[in-house]
Amino acid sequence: MPQASSLFTRLEYRLAQQLVHIRWLPRSPRTQKLTMHLFQRCADAGHTAALAQYGHMLFHRGVSPQDKARGARYVIEAAHGGDTCAQFRAGQIHEHGCAQYPRREDHAVTWYARAGEDGHPQAAARLARAYRTGELGLPVDAERMAYWQRLADQFSGSLESLDMPDVGARH
Repeated sequence: MPQASSLFTRLEYRLAQQLVHIRWLPRSPRTQKLTMHLFQRCADAGHTAALAQYGHMLFHRGVSPQDKARGARYVIEAAHGGDTCAQFRAGQIHEHGCAQYPRREDHAVTWYARAGEDGHPQAAARLARAYRTGELGLPVDAERMAYWQRLADQFSGSLESLDMPDVGARH
């Protein structure tokens, strides 16, 4: 699903993101309810990043099985929309299984491969480990393991270089 282009939806998503990350704002039940409501509205409007984040929150923090199932659906939808983190999480959902999505190692491998090719270091590392140990229904394959490990190292290194401050830069 393409990302929603509605300006209002994008603004609501930015507000929800800010509410999650603002440290001085009290973590009251009212604030949390507002934040979740905004994420839900954006996810229901088809905003891919909101689908990924809200789905992840529901899947891991949802109280009822219905919340967890809806969270998994949102994550899978965001994965289909091209969100790399959601693709990795979709791999985890299929690897471990849940009520709505039973364990399917072939689907897990597909999602890990998509995420790994798109630059997700944990997905590439998971496939490297799977090829090293023969997990996820994959054969032990040193060549494929080396390929995925190179990608994982490359993507991890690029993330670390982004975190390193520029010595000559003014702050």
